[in-house]
Amino acid sequence: MFRTLLVLALSAATVFGAPKRVAVFVALCDNATQGIIPVSAKIGDGNKPDDNLYWGCSESVPACLKASAAWKQVRKETPADSRILDRRVFTDTAGTLEVTVEGWRGSDIGFCLMAFESALVAGNFDLCAFVGHNVLMDRPIDPPTQKAAKPVDAMVLCCQSEPYFKKRLTGLGAKPVLLTTQLMYPGGFLLRDTLPLWAKGKPAADLRAAAGAAYARNQKISVKAATGVFAVLP
Repeated sequence: MFRTLLVLALSAATVFGAPKRVAVFVALCDNATQGIIPVSAKIGDGNKPDDNLYWGCSESVPACLKASAAWKQVRKETPADSRILDRRVFTDTAGTLEVTVEGWRGSDIGFCLMAFESALVAGNFDLCAFVGHNVLMDRPIDPPTQKAAKPVDAMVLCCQSEPYFKKRLTGLGAKPVLLTTQLMYPGGFLLRDTLPLWAKGKPAADLRAAAGAAYARNQKISVKAATGVFAVLP
């Protein structure tokens, strides 16, 4: 009996494999230090994650994943690094994904971007995502000098990420799978709806379609217009 159970367990591990590991770096919205159109003071304070547009509001990454029946929050941490105000770990009910989401202080958005790119180079995750304001619109930030030892998929959910990030990411040895072409709102529903498809090995075109459908529902615009927000990638 034990031998049979062991064989079944090994077979299941072979078929399903370990969950794919995803790291999401969220730079909190900050009226004071980011080159953005100001939002209300409460949701635009990059020092207060619980109320922040990109962390505490109902459409933020943590809130969208926590509210979905397809996801479960398994851990909440307060990191020792004072630049990181909150960290959550989520798994999907299908057992295919483990997603670590970090909320970075808004004024430390540059360090958040550097952490995202360093994670791509380190290769400890299967996919890394950056969410927030496009800080490269405000100032240049040097990318890591080292390149990734193995290809890691990347998503950058901020305004016009394709022209600012596509060559930068491929230069690091990463593979962009979801980028944007227009000014946009990087709501958590985008990751909620695209990550399960990515975990199944779906192509970038499918991720773009899913992101477009989710964005259309949220923004109450046509699917065609919403899909145009996201770049066509190979």
